[in-house]
Amino acid sequence: MRIYVSNLSPDVNEDDLRKEFQIYGDVVSVILVKNRYDDSSRGFGWVEMLRVSEGQTAVTSLNKKMLKERPLVVNVTTDWSQTGSSRLRGK
Repeated sequence: MRIYVSNLSPDVNEDDLRKEFQIYGDVVSVILVKNRYDDSSRGFGWVEMLRVSEGQTAVTSLNKKMLKERPLVVNVTTDWSQTGSSRLRGK
């Protein structure tokens, strides 16, 4: 199950997100989108979880949870292109 996460603090890294989501189940991958010029976080990314049921629990539990002084925005997505960025899809 793919999960879109936004409103991330610039201080959040992949390990931080993985730790938050691993509480609810097996995390397959974590991708944070970064600025290509200075490698800073763009404030959003994706988490892929192995089981749908665990992903749904994570979405419900983590949406609006504070992480490094910001409330997470967590939603289910069906593809990696939710933001519409063609660079993320490799086009």
